[in-house]
Amino acid sequence: MPETTTPQDVYSSADFDKTPVQPQVVIPDRLIHRNVESVGQHDAYSAERKHPVAFVDLPSKCLSMTIGGLAPGQSSNMHRHTYETILYVLEGEGYSTIQGNKIEWKQGDAVYIPVWAWHRHTNTGTGQARYLACENAPLLQNIGGVALREEAHGKES
Repeated sequence: MPETTTPQDVYSSADFDKTPVQPQVVIPDRLIHRNVESVGQHDAYSAERKHPVAFVDLPSKCLSMTIGGLAPGQSSNMHRHTYETILYVLEGEGYSTIQGNKIEWKQGDAVYIPVWAWHRHTNTGTGQARYLACENAPLLQNIGGVALREEAHGKES
């Protein structure tokens, strides 16, 4: 059985000599978040973004994952952020406008959103569009609070 340890909260330059010789297994309290779309819904966050968003609540320090949804004809707000995003389309069809480029997508496609690129997502289908968004925002927050997001408020492209 691998050795399990508790991680140190913060390392600095002076702690270079504490770098372990081997990786150490750290098992968090939670390894699963069940029924994400039922219990992970964040109403205030969803209302601000004008579409439902469910958060995956697991203890990753580097990656976040959310499930977003758009009703037929619905678009997300135009926005940008300092973190990368990869969207995987779970169902539906539509397009993302990324820094002026229209990228059409459908179920099974993956879309990359570069750092600080203005973007929005639009459902062009007759049914619900759902996507899984994976982002490196926690990593940026943990190295200095640099995961930032800006809403366009009227910006169309």
